[in-house]
Amino acid sequence: MLALSAACSAPTNVVYFQDSSDKEIRNDVQVESIRLRPADKISIIVNCNGVELMHQFNLPYVSRYVGATTEGYSMSNTGVSGYIVDADGNIDFPVIGKIRVAGLTRAEVADKIKNELMSQDLVRDPVVTVDYMNLYVSLMGEVVRPGRYAITRDAVTILDAISLAGDLTIFGRRDNIRLIREENGVQKTYLVDLRSMEDLVKSPAYYVCQNDLIYVEPNGMRTRQSTVNGNTIMSTSFWISIASLAATIVSTVTVVAMRTAK
Repeated sequence: MLALSAACSAPTNVVYFQDSSDKEIRNDVQVESIRLRPADKISIIVNCNGVELMHQFNLPYVSRYVGATTEGYSMSNTGVSGYIVDADGNIDFPVIGKIRVAGLTRAEVADKIKNELMSQDLVRDPVVTVDYMNLYVSLMGEVVRPGRYAITRDAVTILDAISLAGDLTIFGRRDNIRLIREENGVQKTYLVDLRSMEDLVKSPAYYVCQNDLIYVEPNGMRTRQSTVNGNTIMSTSFWISIASLAATIVSTVTVVAMRTAK
């Protein structure tokens, strides 16, 4: 009866978005673009008329060597050098100098640099592109591929992050996922229930930020497996142990009976 009850209740604990069938759910959480923090790294590319002029405002491309072929040719991947936001929230931009970017979105940084270039009569009608370079979200616990995953765009949801990690394992609790975030020097923990789409989209943890940590707690079955030998009344090893003990007792009783009969 206990096993039957557990089997019947399993879908309730496993299925996502149980309240989203044939209904509209409004997302009341305002979509917030990621705002830069100290130690974040970004690339900034300025496009304008004149190659030499562009070179003044763009950092050089760099090559990172990752090995060599047997013929002696170096293999590398090439990328744009980046700007690291310093402890005061600034970057040192060519020609212009110090620019405060902490607390700004990518679009706001691009607008700020564009305005500086035009107001100082350095460039006419430049196109400024800003991209993230070292922004990550980390996933731990009962996910298929725990690890750290890059954030390359704005409005990345917790569902996007979990998908990058290959989804939850069957042993992960859907109802008690923790998202740990540092806000103004304070560590905050948000609890997320993937079984309810309505609750999920209203959570401040729906959109992830850089350096968020998502932890998926193991369910009862996984917890029982982690005990010594996993020998609980619900485990297979428990019943194997009982069967082995019973077989030993029967064998012993049989041998004693045979010796007594003689």
